Amino acid sequence: MAAVTTTTATQAAAASTSLDTLIELRGVDKTYHSGRLDYAALRGIDLTIAQGEMVAIIGPSGSGKSTLLNLFTGVDRPTRGIVTVAGARIDHLSENALARWRSEHVGIVFQFFQLLPTLTALQNAALPLDLAHRGRRRRRLDVARRNLSRVGLAGKEEHLPSELSGGEQQRVAIARAIACQPMLLVADEPTGNLDSASASAIFDLLAELHGGGMTIVFVTHDRELADRASRRVTIRDGRVAGSSAS
Repeated sequence: MAAVTTTTATQAAAASTSLDTLIELRGVDKTYHSGRLDYAALRGIDLTIAQGEMVAIIGPSGSGKSTLLNLFTGVDRPTRGIVTVAGARIDHLSENALARWRSEHVGIVFQFFQLLPTLTALQNAALPLDLAHRGRRRRRLDVARRNLSRVGLAGKEEHLPSELSGGEQQRVAIARAIACQPMLLVADEPTGNLDSASASAIFDLLAELHGGGMTIVFVTHDRELADRASRRVTIRDGRVAGSSAS
């Protein structure tokens, strides 16, 4: 496993290869260890994603797609190689600095929503602001309320997740992900647990956010949705097997 230093977010900031580059991976390997066994999830990944792109990560199950997203967000660290996102060498950040960096730059949307069941839609949408202590409580709720309206859930602020449909829960999850106005939104199979109509509506919402300037990277098994992204990156056997514009 690569050594983890205690570099601060400021100290780790480094210019990417161009002003347009938001994500850059160079020579990235990720190996998981289980007892005496090693599993190479990613091998020699070189990948650049520009600011403002909407990129679909596609490939067979077990090919390393979700591992790749975890490296973008700092949820996981490479075994070898360099991961630069928004100008920061996030593979060098300490855990505390990484948590601060993530709260400022990245929103994450999960396939199974990951909403807290005892919190209302409004409270779930405000959670990142609460954790980051962004302003007074009233202001946090105002921001969360505006984001719920933005994703089409005005009037459902006080509903618990169990009182919402799957598509509505995913909308809450997106409102939560954009709470801190991230420059990068990462989604792992965001429509995989939804019916086709709800999936299309969620993708339309992601496309609207992308149209507003947000960089979006998502994993999907749905070729039709992948074709609606500005670029498709294919992962196979832990390697980048291809990249093409839609």
